[in-house]
Amino acid sequence: MHISEFDYDLPKDLIAQFPADKRDHSNLMVLNKQNQTVEHKKFYDIVDLLDENDLLVMNNTKVIPARLIGKKSTGANIEVFLLKEIFHKTFEVLIKPSKRVKPDTMIHFSDELSAKAIRRSENDKWLVELIYKGNFEEILDRVGNIPLPPYISRQLSDEDIKKLDFDRYQTVYAEKSGSVAAPTAGLHFTPEILEKLKQKGVQICYVTLNVGLGTFKPVKAENILDHKMDRESYEIPEITANMINKAKSEGKNIVAVGTTTVRTLESAFQKCGKIEATCGESEMFIYPGYKFNVIDKLITNFHLPKSTLLMLVSALAGKDFVFKAYSEAINKKYRFYSYGDCMIIW
Repeated sequence: MHISEFDYDLPKDLIAQFPADKRDHSNLMVLNKQNQTVEHKKFYDIVDLLDENDLLVMNNTKVIPARLIGKKSTGANIEVFLLKEIFHKTFEVLIKPSKRVKPDTMIHFSDELSAKAIRRSENDKWLVELIYKGNFEEILDRVGNIPLPPYISRQLSDEDIKKLDFDRYQTVYAEKSGSVAAPTAGLHFTPEILEKLKQKGVQICYVTLNVGLGTFKPVKAENILDHKMDRESYEIPEITANMINKAKSEGKNIVAVGTTTVRTLESAFQKCGKIEATCGESEMFIYPGYKFNVIDKLITNFHLPKSTLLMLVSALAGKDFVFKAYSEAINKKYRFYSYGDCMIIW
């Protein structure tokens, strides 16, 4: 398959720069893949679309304030982007501009936090040692910035916007720190929506996949089969595995909230031959032709052209149907990407 098959034109003014005023007031496009129909609703209508025959599986990962702005001893500005912790206090990072950094270079972010460059890693990444005393998460909350995608233009000096992003670029059920990007399909849920779904008999369970930058990067290979996914760590707890297996045995629908949840469940199935309590790293690349083993429905945002996420959605609903829906979303001025609107595919 050629990468050009997954390209489309999007007017820049449809790229959401801010979240909806209320989480559950986003637009919700309803795609029925059997009837090939498209409906337009609001996200709070999700309560009417799910019932006791549905099990909702959500990614409870928590976005860390991974973007750090610091200075070298010379006074030169340096940006360090935390990717993942390799072991205690040692992180794999991106550094900009990296040409100004050598092994043993010290970078100071605040009185509480500094970093010492260790060595270059693979793909222009660096290993650094973070130097701090006290609770790292609390320090990072004070010093770091939420790592918004590059298509969201923001001024770091605006404290009101920074506070907004700390709140809204995080799901209300985020629990386990480790992601550098949000599982954006979950951003539309509120505690009230979750409670209403439970009252209707919808069961809810959680997996964890720590979202990395690779999830969102465009595919550059002309033939998509030549693309290699970045590895992302995931975990499925025993209670979730039991709930999924019970729901499957009873003929209920497994409703994945977000592509990260899909890849967690499908990766675990591929690894174990069934869903069981497990952890590991996912490199799964899902594109048209893939046969889904676990999920039946998907709630997801609108994705970038040429992205693996768009390919995954096309695998589930059919590429032609998905592109027809995207065209309709553009015509109806839907808001796209991380802070944008969403769809449910069933």
